[in-house]
Amino acid sequence: MSRPVRMGTAAVVVSGGILLSRVLGLLREALLASLIGVNAEGDLYRHAFAIPDFLSYLLAGAYLTITLIPILSRHIADDDLERANRAFTSVFRFVGIGIVALTATMWVFAPAIVDLVFPAIPELHERLVALTRIVLPAQIFLVMGSVLMAAQYTHRKFVVPALAPLIYNLGIIGGGLVGLAAGDASPEAFLWGAVAGSAIGNFGLQWWGARRTGTRLVPVEGDSAVGEYLLLALPLMIGQSVAVLDEQFVRWFGQLEVGAASALSFARQINMVPIGVIAQAAGVAAYPFLARLAASGKADELNETTERAARNTVFIASAATALLVVAARPLVDLLYSYGEFREGDSAGLVARLLVIYAFSIPAWGLHQLIARHFYAKRRMWVPVVVGTVATALAIPTWLILYQAMGVNGFALASTLTMTGYALALLVVWGRDAGWGGVRRTVPSFLRGVAAAAAGGLAATPLVDRLSDAWGAGVGPTLGLALIGLLTTTAVFLLVSRLLRSPELETVLVRIRR
Repeated sequence: MSRPVRMGTAAVVVSGGILLSRVLGLLREALLASLIGVNAEGDLYRHAFAIPDFLSYLLAGAYLTITLIPILSRHIADDDLERANRAFTSVFRFVGIGIVALTATMWVFAPAIVDLVFPAIPELHERLVALTRIVLPAQIFLVMGSVLMAAQYTHRKFVVPALAPLIYNLGIIGGGLVGLAAGDASPEAFLWGAVAGSAIGNFGLQWWGARRTGTRLVPVEGDSAVGEYLLLALPLMIGQSVAVLDEQFVRWFGQLEVGAASALSFARQINMVPIGVIAQAAGVAAYPFLARLAASGKADELNETTERAARNTVFIASAATALLVVAARPLVDLLYSYGEFREGDSAGLVARLLVIYAFSIPAWGLHQLIARHFYAKRRMWVPVVVGTVATALAIPTWLILYQAMGVNGFALASTLTMTGYALALLVVWGRDAGWGGVRRTVPSFLRGVAAAAAGGLAATPLVDRLSDAWGAGVGPTLGLALIGLLTTTAVFLLVSRLLRSPELETVLVRIRR
C-alpha cells in the first residue's frame, strides 16, 4: 500500500509544477514580446482566446475539478471505487458532449460573436474571427482534461496534473519557434501550438494519469452523477467570480486602447508566477484534503485546516508582493526588452502595471483557501454570490479608473476588486466557521504587510541607486534583480522574527523538512 500524501507534500508538488509552468509562461511571453510586441498584433493574440475561454465558463470548466472532487471524494471515502467510476463516467460523458456541441456552435457563429464582444476593432474583424477559430478546439481538450485531473486529485495524485500546463506552454512556445523558422512569426503560429499543447498535455497525458489511479469509463444506467454535478456546478455556471473573469477583463477593456491588452497581459503574466506558486498551489493541494474532511463530517478539523493554510499562504504572499515591487523593472527588462518590445516605453509601462498588480497577491492567497472551504462543504453559492457582486462592482471600477488613470487604472481596478472580493469572503467565512479564525488570520496578514513594507522600503532605494550607477545590460539588470530580492528577503525575515510571526516558524519547519 502506498503511503498517504500529506497536504504539505502535495503543496510542494503542485507548487513546483506551477513554478515550472509559470517560468515557461514567462519564456512564452518573452518570445511574444520579442516577435510581436505591444501593438495591435499582440492584442489580437490575446483577444483570440476570449471566446474559446467563454466556452469553459458555460460548463463551469474552470471549476470542473472543484465540482467533481466532492462527488468522487464521498465514494472514495467509502472505499467504493465502482461508484466513483460510475460518477466519473457520467460527468465525463455529459461534459464531453456539451463542450463538443458548444465548440461547433461557436465556430459557426464566430463572426457574429466577435462583432458583439469586440466592437471597438471592426477593421480587424476578419483576422480575429480566423484566429478565434484556430484556437477553439483547444477548449475541448482543456475542459475534458479538467475532469481527468479531478479524478487524480481525488486520489491525491498531483504529479501528472502538474505536467499539463508545462506541456501546454511548451506547445505555444514550439508553435512560435516553428513559425519563426518558417519566416512567419505571427499569432497564428502560437495559436496552433496552443491546440497541440492542450491535446497532448491536458488530455492525452491526463487520460493516462487517470487510468493509473484505477479510474475507468464504465457502463452507467440509472446511477448517474450528472444531476449532482449540475446542482453543484449551476451556481458557478450562472454566477461569475472576478477571480475567473480578471483575465477576460484585460481582453475586453484592453480593446479601448491599442497595445493595452498586450501591456496588461505581459505584466499580469509575471504577477501570476507568485500567485500560481503560492496561492493557487496552496488551494489546489489543500482542496482534496478539505473535501475529504467535509465528507467525513469533521467540521472542526476542516475549519482549523482552512485557517492554518490561509494564514501561512497570506504570510508568504505578502513577502512575494515586496519582492515583486522591488524587482519589477529589472524583471521586465530582463524578460521582455528585446526585439519589437523595445518600441516606445513598453518596459516602463509594463513595470508600472506590474507594481500595481503585485499588491493583489495576498488577496489571491486568501481567496484560494477560503473559497475552497465553502466548495468542500458543497456550499457553492457562497463564493459565487460574493464573487458575482464583486464582478458587478468591478466593471464600473475598471471604466472609472481607466478614465482617471489610463491603462494604469485597469491594473489598479483589478487589484482593488480582487482585494475586496477576498476580504468579503473572509467576513462570510467568519460567520460560518467562527470569528476566532478571522481574529487570528487578520493579524497574520498585518504582520506580513508590515514585514513586506519594511523589505520594500529598505531595498527600493538601494536598487534605484545601483541602477543609476551600473547602467543597462543583461548583467547589471540580473545583478539588480538579485540584490533587490536578497535585500528584501533578509529584511522581511528579520522584521517577521522581531514581530514573532508564528507563520515564519511554520514555513521554516516545512523548508527544513
